Amino acid sequence: MTSNDTFILRVGLDGEMSIFREIEIEPSKSLYRLAEAIVAAFGFDFDHAFGFYSGLKPSTLMRTLPRYELFADMGDAAPGVGSVKKTRISQAFAEVGHTMIFLFDYGDDWHFRVSLKAKGTKLAKTRYPRVIATRGDAPPQYPDPDDIDDDEKICIRR
Repeated sequence: MTSNDTFILRVGLDGEMSIFREIEIEPSKSLYRLAEAIVAAFGFDFDHAFGFYSGLKPSTLMRTLPRYELFADMGDAAPGVGSVKKTRISQAFAEVGHTMIFLFDYGDDWHFRVSLKAKGTKLAKTRYPRVIATRGDAPPQYPDPDDIDDDEKICIRR
């Protein structure tokens, strides 16, 4: 990998895969920087804890290693959990096609499916990370309770 390489990651709202963003970022950046880029690409505030998980199903999400959490950087993670600030994107996404779940806000449980789609090359005079493709409107991070039907209030959102 050279200093001119980039990674192109497709980030889809899990369960709503028609809503996605493609983010181009330097693979030498940390998972923390990728998390910032994902949250910004969906128009959310970067105001909650988060993690990247290898378990792609609800039953394996928190049980499968490797996993990387902000809690590890705060000194409050389970044994074997990696740091999001010290782990490079290239370590977590070693090959094209690799997929992880990005869980943002453990209270509201925003799940994003993140896949390494391709490798690219940096362009001159271009700032990274950058969103290179967008599909679908992102939902509001904090829906207005008055806009939710009574039937929707009893549903659990993943």
